[in-house]
Amino acid sequence: MRRREGDGCPVWGALQVVGDKWTLLIVRDLASAPRRTTDLLARLQPISSRTLMDRLRDMERDRLIERRDLGGSPPHVEYVLTERGRVLTPLLDALRAAGEALDCNACEDRLGRHDSYCDACPRAAHAGRAATPPARRAQTDDSIVLL
Repeated sequence: MRRREGDGCPVWGALQVVGDKWTLLIVRDLASAPRRTTDLLARLQPISSRTLMDRLRDMERDRLIERRDLGGSPPHVEYVLTERGRVLTPLLDALRAAGEALDCNACEDRLGRHDSYCDACPRAAHAGRAATPPARRAQTDDSIVLL
């Protein structure tokens, strides 16, 4: 396990592992199933592909996720939470409760905007509907029309 520089406090060390908002959102999306890079990119919009890859590398280095190369052409790579990464999942529940208590957002807001709860939401199981992935990024039409 990599030790973190700082004042020696476990809270400080955990915050260094978590890093930023994207880490916990990646944990949220990997908590239910392994995901391909393109799936994560679509689910975490507006994250850039560079930021996503940087966070995935950091999380792999910290042993929070495992990168599985499944071969094929084109290459099939997916990411899965490790046991060490699953330690972060209770933080998702605490953050969800804090977000709702602070009236930041509610799971019902997500349902209204995306017609589904996020995969990690306990309400998804009780809703009687499968959590559907968000729509793919909009394709831009960059064709040229010649007159």
